[in-house]
Amino acid sequence: MMQPNVHYAELKDSYLFAGIAKKTQAYLQAHPGQKLYRMGIGDVSLPLCPAVIGALHAAVEEQANQSSFHGYMPECGAAFLRESVAAHYAERGVTLNADEVFVSSGASDELGDITDLFARENAALVIEPAYPAYVDACVIGGRNIIHLPSGEENGFLPAPPEDGQAGFVYLCSPNNPTGAVYDRPGLQAWVDYANRTGAVILFDAAYEAYIEDPALPHSIFELEGAKTCAIEICSLSKTAGFTGTRLGYTVIPKTLTRGGMNLNAMWVRNRTTKTNGVSYLLQRAGAAVFTTAGQEQVKAQIGVYKQNAKILTEALDACGIWYTGGKNAPYVWLKCPGGMGSWEFFSYLLNEVQVVGTPGEGFGKCGEGFFRFSTFADPADTEEAARRLKTLLK
Repeated sequence: MMQPNVHYAELKDSYLFAGIAKKTQAYLQAHPGQKLYRMGIGDVSLPLCPAVIGALHAAVEEQANQSSFHGYMPECGAAFLRESVAAHYAERGVTLNADEVFVSSGASDELGDITDLFARENAALVIEPAYPAYVDACVIGGRNIIHLPSGEENGFLPAPPEDGQAGFVYLCSPNNPTGAVYDRPGLQAWVDYANRTGAVILFDAAYEAYIEDPALPHSIFELEGAKTCAIEICSLSKTAGFTGTRLGYTVIPKTLTRGGMNLNAMWVRNRTTKTNGVSYLLQRAGAAVFTTAGQEQVKAQIGVYKQNAKILTEALDACGIWYTGGKNAPYVWLKCPGGMGSWEFFSYLLNEVQVVGTPGEGFGKCGEGFFRFSTFADPADTEEAARRLKTLLK
């Protein structure tokens, strides 16, 4: 008889977004026609930029002709896209070979799949509050998880632990959900920790395009020693609006080895075994993001979301509410006023001003008493939500 993976039974119920949906639906049923201002979801609201749409149309036309048709793509990514990503890194002073870049169907897929590189006995270190998928992927894999708490006292940017019990570490900067960003000394401390203990850092850089402070690192490979201890996982979802288009990339330096094995070569073997690559259409769309026109257009869209962040943080400043994020990240993480719990604050905002956010408790125990706003909503809705927040909380 087949034996199932019993670790699925160890997963906690994914009640966060289901709970939000249930509560908002109940409110709308009781208040038909009422408009809600949804600041909780991490999905984008602007369409794909013209450079990307043009590349998609051109690629579709190529697929209609025998002479330009493309079938299977290289499993690790087309050379034109891998080279474009490497050139993008070079502009920030990071030298990569194109074959150190792997094209993926998105960061969420890769963050779970990448654990194939590590033996099951390797413990995963997760900073809480955390993107839930980090924890769930490790639970499904039957891995031991070390939870490193963070809080207001360290700006949700904890230093590495003293011991070296972790085999690999999930780091996200700018962070989801807290919006906190490591500075160079803070991130260097993690690189030094990993090199000292032999751990590997899985650096989730999905939101690096929102960093505007030139003193803050966009890539972990800007730090000395990172190429011997880190893997960087990136996404075009929030950079270029690819949430529904699904495309990302992962960087694994060839200098990253453990136990006499090369992790870049291991990932080549993994991808050529488990995938058939990402479609030609999407890779052409991704390459368009890194053109001069594409960069100008996606930065303009990011500017819209950053203005949303400015509007929200100014409202919180006016109310004297503590928060992280907003300036260099697309999330604003605030301390619930009046000692309210995160679900209590959710209900308070929903019922009093029809503003919907995300209760921090859903991101782990350290999130209780905190609340997340996304800055990806429609600008007009964001302005109205901010006005209502000031009226209610000031």
